Amino acid sequence: MAAANIAHFLPFLYAVVLALWMNGSSAKAQSLVLPGQNDTIFQSSDGSSCPSPDPSLYDRPVIGILSHPGDGASGKLTNATNASNIPASYVKFVESAGARVIPIIYNEPEDIIIKKLDVVNGVLFTGGWAKTGLYYDVAKKIFEIVLAKNDAGDHFPLFGMALGFELLTMFISQNNDILEKFDITNQASTLQFITSDFNGTLFQSFPPDLLAKMSTECLAMHNSKYGISPTTLQADNALSSFFNILTTSTDTNNVDFVSTAQAYNYPVVGLQWIPSVCFDLHSINFTTLKNYYFLGNKKFYMP
Repeated sequence: MAAANIAHFLPFLYAVVLALWMNGSSAKAQSLVLPGQNDTIFQSSDGSSCPSPDPSLYDRPVIGILSHPGDGASGKLTNATNASNIPASYVKFVESAGARVIPIIYNEPEDIIIKKLDVVNGVLFTGGWAKTGLYYDVAKKIFEIVLAKNDAGDHFPLFGMALGFELLTMFISQNNDILEKFDITNQASTLQFITSDFNGTLFQSFPPDLLAKMSTECLAMHNSKYGISPTTLQADNALSSFFNILTTSTDTNNVDFVSTAQAYNYPVVGLQWIPSVCFDLHSINFTTLKNYYFLGNKKFYMP
């Protein structure tokens, strides 16, 4: 894989993800207007370009990332039982699109976590290994708060990668044994799209050539031991009514697993692939893409 090229891809992918995340509004929201939407706003009253910034516009959303137990270095940095970490790749993934990050430390007091959730625009659950204990309980509590905020009319997205997606399936199904073993450790694969109608989905702004490449070339990176099969997800009433399967992938034993799922009624997305860490981008030309165009017509509130 061409890790050196990751940075070229992250702004585009995150911008698309953010477009999905922020596809809603709030009573306290402020409109975001971008180049090409209204050319007149980019000229001042005297006809010159570069007008003064409009204080009513806000285009730097804040994303809370939940920390994961451990030092992130297999104990090489510290063996403290209260240590936690957020892999740098997730932070860069968010920041490369112009958004900002607030770390949500999983073992800090609950009232602090709730206060942080009140000043962020969305939450990201990272990959990892913890599926029990305090981390599990805190992630579940955050998930419940996300649903409650959305039910109350506050558009508040949640994005789960790898372990993050696995936790979501456990929370929704209320079955901690629902996950299945797959051989997808350090494996790159294709994404097999369930439908060609991408309207309203995570992939709606992806250019056709990228969609074609993702379905025929091994661009999606997986690094998990567990996941959920399409059959298992569809057989569970709670999961099948909550999630729409967008893509599947195949492990080294040629067994299918759900690689992308998007909630029907909430801004919640789960990925069993990791866009923040590995893509081979040699054959993909993003130079003509206007990344932030995908954020057009979205509304954000100032944290």
